Amino acid sequence: MAKNPTAKNRRRGRGVPGPGPGHETTTEPVDGGLAELVPDRERPRAWTLLIDGAPQSHVDLADPTHLTFPYQRRLGHVADLLAPAGRPLHVAHLGGGAFTLARYVAATRPRSTQQIVELDAPLVQLVRRELPLDPAARIRVRSTDARAGLAKMPDDWADLVITDVFGGARTPAHLTSAEFLADVRRVLKPGGGYAANLADGPPLAHLRSQIATAATVFPELALAADPAVLRGRRFGNAVLLASDRELPLAELTRRVASDPHPGRVEHGRSLTDFTGGAAVVTDANAKPSPVPPAGTFD
Repeated sequence: MAKNPTAKNRRRGRGVPGPGPGHETTTEPVDGGLAELVPDRERPRAWTLLIDGAPQSHVDLADPTHLTFPYQRRLGHVADLLAPAGRPLHVAHLGGGAFTLARYVAATRPRSTQQIVELDAPLVQLVRRELPLDPAARIRVRSTDARAGLAKMPDDWADLVITDVFGGARTPAHLTSAEFLADVRRVLKPGGGYAANLADGPPLAHLRSQIATAATVFPELALAADPAVLRGRRFGNAVLLASDRELPLAELTRRVASDPHPGRVEHGRSLTDFTGGAAVVTDANAKPSPVPPAGTFD
């Protein structure tokens, strides 16, 4: 793995002009591969983070409430609907990326307290330097393994836990098990919510097993995704939402269906049927999420 680079081996621009003065592509090796911060030509203070060519996050420093990626919009809906508008939340982010969702929560719910756990320390340093957080936001970032960081969080601390962890475009095996989700539930307050960004393609074995696993820990589940992903027609993202209380399904369904890239929400009997008796994942049999097919990010 690449070590934390020095100024000597950083490369800026690669001859690619940005949307304005000082806006160029920043390319830098991090522990997870080659990171690129690519300026958004339509939004003057926005960038997309890629790792080894795979899009990870989109951030607009001028408007942190602007969520570009469909899965990030769906996670934003979850954060919006878990509590009355504006109420501060305690949020744990497992996986940092460019801190997109933490910025969103800080903007939409001032005075929220947030903890980001991101293993890739050089990536954290890159994002902090190039896309700095609002110093007034109550956001703490720890560079450690997501499950290890979760284990150090107190019982009943979080209103929301978000898992969005990918290494080499795959979710690590130890973040897919029932034991991991049991620790998530320990950290959640009663009535809190868990949201996970999952990636899968046909035959959707990973996605089905993740739903079956979550059902052993949480009584209430919903899944939001592009219909083509749910039908097993292409590889893509799905957002799993879980809680110990009734979910805001009507409003979540309306918002997901109204997104620029409309999605569908499955829950109840339809979600059980979709799961199709998939096996529960434990630490003993856990595997990483599947490798995206060639051309997925082209």
